[in-house]
Amino acid sequence: MQTLTESEAYLRSELEQIEKWESEQKDLWFWEKLGRLPFELLDRITPQFVHEKVGAALDEIGSFIQTGGQYLISEKAILAQVEKESLGKEGVVGFTLEDVRRAPLEAMDRSADALAESRANIAAAQGATTGFGGLFTLAVDIPVLLGLSLKVLQEIALCYGYDPQEKQEREFIVRCLQFASSDIVGKKAVLEELDRATSDAGGERSAVSQLQGWREVVAGYRDNFGWKKLFQLVPVAGMIFGAYINRGTLKDVAEAGKMLYKKRRIVERLNAGAGA
Repeated sequence: MQTLTESEAYLRSELEQIEKWESEQKDLWFWEKLGRLPFELLDRITPQFVHEKVGAALDEIGSFIQTGGQYLISEKAILAQVEKESLGKEGVVGFTLEDVRRAPLEAMDRSADALAESRANIAAAQGATTGFGGLFTLAVDIPVLLGLSLKVLQEIALCYGYDPQEKQEREFIVRCLQFASSDIVGKKAVLEELDRATSDAGGERSAVSQLQGWREVVAGYRDNFGWKKLFQLVPVAGMIFGAYINRGTLKDVAEAGKMLYKKRRIVERLNAGAGA
């Protein structure tokens, strides 16, 4: 594996782009403000079996944090993807996670972008399928979309050299999910917490471990796109809305994962350079 040649100036330039993106995330989109209004009504008219599905999704998040649950992915395939982006060919060296950590940042970005696009297409197909049946298939759509979100975040973690098999990383993944589904106040809180974690030596583990509110993460995930699901309640027409909404949701989740993991990798490289 070749030694990295990324300059400090390049890393700081990339970090600036991420910080600009973070600043843009702190503005609440008009439709997100409007979205708070109809969800209460939706909640009241939603049948009990839909609420039960959401409750099951809450339990699955707990299982994911503890054990990885049913959302474990193929590490080998992701490592091969980063190897291909790094060397222009696959299977020559046989990348390990340690090799990924030393890979060029651009190769990590390309791998993450390719995964995000692929998973967004899967989510769109899923949304179209469940949108066809209206309210009754909505009960299936929420936990499936949640599962797809957790999978793509694990894959992006691997793209930047972090191991989702570690509980600490799964907690960070849930924070990424929380960020993607939060309003302006929630996004700001998550960013401030993660900034404290990376600035304090050895403080990251304690910061991301404070997940007493993980149930609120999933409740917020449901609430913040609940208004959009109103359009998906109409049978057949819901196919169009379902595909569009799910694709957009997955792309938002993947973007949050990419930016937050990329920032960690950049900060670690800058710190390593300063200590060299």
